Amino acid sequence: MYLVKTPNIVKNLLSDHIWDIPTDEKCVYLTFDDGPIPEITPWVLALLKKYDFKATFFCVGENIYKHRDIYNQIIEEGHSIGNHTYNHLNGWLTDKSDYLENIQKWDDIADSNLFRPPYGKLKPTQAVAIKQEKTIVMWDILSGDFDASITAEQCLDNVISNFKEGSIIVFHDNIKAFEKLKIVLPAFCKLLAEQGWHSSKVEALEAVVV
Repeated sequence: MYLVKTPNIVKNLLSDHIWDIPTDEKCVYLTFDDGPIPEITPWVLALLKKYDFKATFFCVGENIYKHRDIYNQIIEEGHSIGNHTYNHLNGWLTDKSDYLENIQKWDDIADSNLFRPPYGKLKPTQAVAIKQEKTIVMWDILSGDFDASITAEQCLDNVISNFKEGSIIVFHDNIKAFEKLKIVLPAFCKLLAEQGWHSSKVEALEAVVV
């Protein structure tokens, strides 16, 4: 069970997290979780370059360790990087000290002041500690590209029907999502470009109550 569009009540309850970035410009924030993964992440980067879009990649530490060349490519092409824990941990199922140690393990091999919890699951005590050093970036729209029960067309509709100025949109550059991603992302990028929209990268921000 997941919500495609994050309700305002959730954004207000957790107003110390970033859910979207208020703007009057025709701008969205494409984000990609779980990479870098060979073939998939470079494919995403090529598509972003085609449209001159920037994005934010919330990388899993062990994937950075395995694929440092792709991680470096993300940075060299002008995108933002975010911490997504070293081992893609579920915060609800992980002791606070173990969770923070895993985040630190990521920080030992990479550098970012952005953080996104895997599965969006984070205990309040974990969040308090993380916020001392990082901006917690959540999302306005969850595309559902990871959901085997929906079609690529439904996934695309999840995004097209809900995005607005400043929306932070989640896709996944991982193996599980790629079948949908290779259909949905080109179609969405094409629509954005044709309608005069662009994508920017997320940078460290103070949370704003929506």
